[in-house]
Amino acid sequence: MSMQSMSMLGMSMLGMNILLAGVGGQGTVLASKLLAQCGMSRGLPAHTAETIGMAQRGGCVVSHVRIGGDMFSPIIPKGQADVIIGFEPAEAVRNLDYLKPDGTVVVAKHAIRPTTDTLSDSSYNGEDMLDYLKTKVRKLVIVDGEKICEVCGSSRALNIALIGAASACGAVGFTQEDMAAAIHTLMAPKYVEANLKALKLGSMI
Repeated sequence: MSMQSMSMLGMSMLGMNILLAGVGGQGTVLASKLLAQCGMSRGLPAHTAETIGMAQRGGCVVSHVRIGGDMFSPIIPKGQADVIIGFEPAEAVRNLDYLKPDGTVVVAKHAIRPTTDTLSDSSYNGEDMLDYLKTKVRKLVIVDGEKICEVCGSSRALNIALIGAASACGAVGFTQEDMAAAIHTLMAPKYVEANLKALKLGSMI
């Protein structure tokens, strides 16, 4: 049996819990749908759910993805996430209590300042949050999402870059080929090429 087949067998028996945390407008929900599609394409049950903060761009968005295993709720229990994919450093920290002790955090390097922070003229830039993650998480992958988006020519490429990085470090149990197939399945043809490029760049961690 191949290593890939063994990985999928283990996921079907034990399950994979993936939590995505970001803010409105970053493509968190689409990323969760792509991960679920990867599972379903391999015949595994997949559940997704979102908890959304302020109903506006910039509000907190948390997506739960549960694949395989005996799962009766789409919401990941605290302390059970195999991986947290943080689209923004503070959002990764805010949801850290979902992570397993040996879990992985894949996080975007650059911060997004919330409206309240902008109005108060504070100096939040995400660096303190990244430093905190370095002290709390053994398996931490930091992705320069802004650089990847610049190369791809689209500010909307961050979500694909992050799941590419999560795949490359083995945190989600799917290959780049699985991810690419999901992109072809769920995205309009005019967006496929740019997103495949973001996937490849994200995997070069």
